[in-house]
Amino acid sequence: MTLRPAQGPDAARRPGAAPGALPSEDPADLDRQNPETEIAARAEAFRNWGRWGEDDVLGTLNFIDADKRRRAAALVRDGVSISLSQRFDTDGPQKGWRRRTNPVHTMTDTGTDAERGNQGFPHGIGGADDVIAMPLQCSTQWDGLGHIFDHGYAWNGRRAGDVVTSDGDLVTGIEHAADVIVSRGVLLDLGRHLAPDTRELADGYAITVGDLEACADAEGVEIERGDIVLVRTGHYTRAHREGWGDYAGGPAPGLSLTTAGWLHRTEIAAIATDTWGFEVRPNEFDVPAFQPLHQVVIPNMGLTIGEMWNLDALASHCAAAGRWQFLLSAPPLPITGAVGSPVNPVALL
Repeated sequence: MTLRPAQGPDAARRPGAAPGALPSEDPADLDRQNPETEIAARAEAFRNWGRWGEDDVLGTLNFIDADKRRRAAALVRDGVSISLSQRFDTDGPQKGWRRRTNPVHTMTDTGTDAERGNQGFPHGIGGADDVIAMPLQCSTQWDGLGHIFDHGYAWNGRRAGDVVTSDGDLVTGIEHAADVIVSRGVLLDLGRHLAPDTRELADGYAITVGDLEACADAEGVEIERGDIVLVRTGHYTRAHREGWGDYAGGPAPGLSLTTAGWLHRTEIAAIATDTWGFEVRPNEFDVPAFQPLHQVVIPNMGLTIGEMWNLDALASHCAAAGRWQFLLSAPPLPITGAVGSPVNPVALL
């Protein structure tokens, strides 16, 4: 199938759809036997190819501008700084799927070496050094625009093989976002909003547009262009308490495929969740399907996605303060040609 840019905002969306019709935002309307059609309808409807020019490498991160950052900086009132990262160590969620392992930390020089004087330094000075080996997407991380393809096409309509080769992402490498991802952050605590008793959504719960909008209303926030939206489901909370189990790749709450239109029309810059895969798992079809929302929003919409973020401390602080917006600094490591990056996001309130 050849993908083509939609011809304006009201281009035909799906076979048999009325002119100007958008795909339904009601999960009950999904044809659960036909992921191909449901994905294609949303890919065409919400495609941003060419929106920022044929040479664009940032996608929706273009929505963050200097004025957006100035206004976000004004949200820092109390000087509170909260890390939103998991720890990077061997006690992580990965189980080896597609060679994803947990970080391996190795010391190359130690205090023992210094005590024994075998490091070769003069006048008694000693030191310690270390190395870490890890997949770039094994813990708290960003998915770059070269991470997912749709029928052999990457972000902005480029052929996937022209973008990512054995030399890395030659076009949209994560290094391009190194000084970009600083903006207003908004926490939508869906766990707290939808499950006030446990503050944790059940595995397999598909978060809808109605859920997102109702949570924002309850928190008194309005999602704006250029925001980085953080969605807390409580899945990380449960895994941290009970053990990782199938956190990496197993059943989880997450966004429904039907939220694609909301992700597009709100013009958010990026979104991150406390789950392994951002979208609901199992995915919403009765036949084999794998990460259909990824397939729509990364290569077609140009949306940057964060996963496995630890949002618990932020959620507690926001609930106590009654404030759900903040300055968020979450730059990736500028690893040349990478299709993802570890990140230590920091919320400042």
